[in-house]
Amino acid sequence: MTTLADILRGIEGGVFPTPDLSITVVPAPSGREACVVAFTAHIVIAADVSPDWVAGLIPDGDLSAPLNPPFLYALEQLTGRRVNAIDQMLLAPALTDPAERAAAVDGLVEVTERGHPRIERAWRYRDDVHAYATPYGGLVLTGRGLAGRLEVALEVPTSARGTGHGRHLARAARALIPPGTHIWSQVSPGNAASTRTFLAADYQPIGSEALLVR
Repeated sequence: MTTLADILRGIEGGVFPTPDLSITVVPAPSGREACVVAFTAHIVIAADVSPDWVAGLIPDGDLSAPLNPPFLYALEQLTGRRVNAIDQMLLAPALTDPAERAAAVDGLVEVTERGHPRIERAWRYRDDVHAYATPYGGLVLTGRGLAGRLEVALEVPTSARGTGHGRHLARAARALIPPGTHIWSQVSPGNAASTRTFLAADYQPIGSEALLVR
């Protein structure tokens, strides 16, 4: 049986779901979350629901319906979860050149305490979270999130915004993961500044997702 992890690993390798205006239903990736993920001309619903139930709510070929409120509300009611957010997904490979990797993480110090609100939030949605601080108060976090994928989150203090620090942290995340792997970012579509930050660090838009959590 195909899983969401299979689909995401395939995308990391450059293999996307077929853009055939169809919907694929797969099991929820974990007890922590379910989701609706939209790619070009293809939707993946990763939840413990039947394809017949999905087909009864979504007109054939309508790929806007799965991310619209009526369907998401029905999915919330059926699964006992709530939609956390609808985000765009961006993806980047790990940096491989040793000199680039060293330069990208220069000055970062790992934070082992969990008192920071951003770190606590990361642990609610991810496993194996690692946080690194900068001298100017920024944070870059990595962890295993949806379907076990590597994910990044950033925190840039107000005083350091607009100076390229966010781009540096986004790039640092690519050096904090093993060579040969990829890292995902979820960004609110309206957060243009964060979108520009990740694009400048060579992350590529992949699709969008609605994450449903308990």
